[in-house]
Amino acid sequence: MQAWLGAQALAVLLPLLAAAGVAFIPRAEAASWVVIAASLGTFALTWRLPGADAGTLMLNDALSAHVSILTAFVGVMTAWFSRFHMLRELGADRIGERAMRQYHALFLAFLGFMLLALLADNLGVAWVAIEAATITGVLVVALSRTPGALEAAWKYFVLCGVGVAMALFGVIVVYLAALPATGPGLPAMSWTALAAAAPRVHAPLLNLAFVFLLVGYGTKAGLAPLHSWLADAHAEGPTPVSAVLSGSVLNVALVVILRLRGLLAANPAAMAPGPPIMLLGLLSVLLAAFGLWRRGDIKRFFALSSIEQNGLVAVAFGLGGSVAVFAGVLHMTLHTLAKAAIYQCVGHVSQIKASQRLRDIGGLVAGHRLLALTLGAAIVAVAGLPPFGLFTSGFLILTEAVRRAPLLALPLCLGLLVGIWALLARLIGLLDAPATPDRGPAVPPRALLPAWLLLAVVLAAGLAMPGPLGAWLHGIGNLYP
Repeated sequence: MQAWLGAQALAVLLPLLAAAGVAFIPRAEAASWVVIAASLGTFALTWRLPGADAGTLMLNDALSAHVSILTAFVGVMTAWFSRFHMLRELGADRIGERAMRQYHALFLAFLGFMLLALLADNLGVAWVAIEAATITGVLVVALSRTPGALEAAWKYFVLCGVGVAMALFGVIVVYLAALPATGPGLPAMSWTALAAAAPRVHAPLLNLAFVFLLVGYGTKAGLAPLHSWLADAHAEGPTPVSAVLSGSVLNVALVVILRLRGLLAANPAAMAPGPPIMLLGLLSVLLAAFGLWRRGDIKRFFALSSIEQNGLVAVAFGLGGSVAVFAGVLHMTLHTLAKAAIYQCVGHVSQIKASQRLRDIGGLVAGHRLLALTLGAAIVAVAGLPPFGLFTSGFLILTEAVRRAPLLALPLCLGLLVGIWALLARLIGLLDAPATPDRGPAVPPRALLPAWLLLAVVLAAGLAMPGPLGAWLHGIGNLYP
């Protein structure tokens, strides 16, 4: 029993137990403080993950620890932002007290299930956690009960449900493929045992499993062509959940894809995993980059930007090698932080203007200078421009593509340039176009503090990455040569 009480298990249990308790707190303001406290406690526990005793069915490798810390940090910042945003929604009568209690419980449950998917050393448990996170996400998206929200939740459920069902079949086939190398039982479902036995795993079955798992978890990662659920979920769900959906939940699926790539790369008889991953990544970059020009909803616009950036990460993971994986993990990390900051700013803007339509949002510099500068900095960061760290990670991915897959580099550069152009065009419109009328109160500076902290990390990584962080990420890259 003692082995189950390690840092991994505690990091998963804390938000899940808090979710069960916060649902019974009648006052929304008190519940919001509980959510912040539980998120902060979870973040503190994730810092104990590196080198901790994993216990039964739990991982303790650098990749799971890194993405868990990232997920918990975004959870803390989003919980802080939620306190301001959701209480305003309650005050404006756009959400009721009962729905607020559901939101707080679902937010913490979502965080706990994502951490379980990252830290579980068992493909079956990880699949259950991702399915639970999917169902939780569907309930959050449908929280307002408007026709648009219900339609978006249904699309989210159907498309991701199909993907998760395909992933389940892939998990079963992985188990069958591992039997000759690991024998029956838990080792055949363990990431750790599979990594050690990968050269002896039955290659044809492993190839079949990879196809189903790539399509299944690629759907959850928002990779084309099964990516359309993401924009609808962003547009209709509460804005704080967009900050989580745009990064953390997509990262969970990308981590699974990276682990699968490592299994196939270690088996000499298996198919080359890189080309199909890179193909999905390139398709995502191109479709999202050109699709940015046709979006009139600000949350849908930035949802497509998330698809583009995750496509770039998929390209890096498909290339493989220590440098490309290092760059991919760095890009995934910094994009998660920058996009969370963007959605926090978007949430404030949409409340001030009482609209998510881009034509109703303009000239922010004239009346909301601090918010405008924060949003502008976040957009510049996501566009991959200096001095922010996404410039470094994007440049490394492109140079690796030029060096190792030159035919891939040209369309990849085209997609990224089109995406940057679209982001900068929207940036000018949001900040410097004729001001549109305000329909809500201004944002107090303290409400922007989470976005500033998120962007500070992205900026620090671009100006001078701390040596320990660089060594940590290089260590992750060396695990997937």
